[in-house]
Amino acid sequence: MIKFRAWDKATSSYRKVLEIEFYPDGELKKVKVTGLQRKGTITPDNLVLEQFTGLTDVNGKDIYEGDIIEVTSQYWGMLGNRYEVKFEQGAFYVKYGLLSEISPSISVIGNVHEKPELLEKKK
Repeated sequence: MIKFRAWDKATSSYRKVLEIEFYPDGELKKVKVTGLQRKGTITPDNLVLEQFTGLTDVNGKDIYEGDIIEVTSQYWGMLGNRYEVKFEQGAFYVKYGLLSEISPSISVIGNVHEKPELLEKKK
């Protein structure tokens, strides 16, 4: 299933996406979300759309673009390492490879908007 969440830059919070509207040329026009007064729409300049990867972590939590994941088993020999989930070249990636290859061995611990410090190197 294709689904999105929206980071509202104005309120620094996530909104559930109800509808996405595009211009004829494919450019994003507006997004209808929950929790807004003015007809529930928000302009693209005020949000960051993040797509669901179709995968879940070890706890069954949905993994979205922009999430920060931590390796929870000895996959790649990188137990405890943290990565941002990104969408590049038509696939969801973390730093060293495809997210789908490691999704059974990871846990979502936050996202780049609410907890960017989770990506800082451990001292």
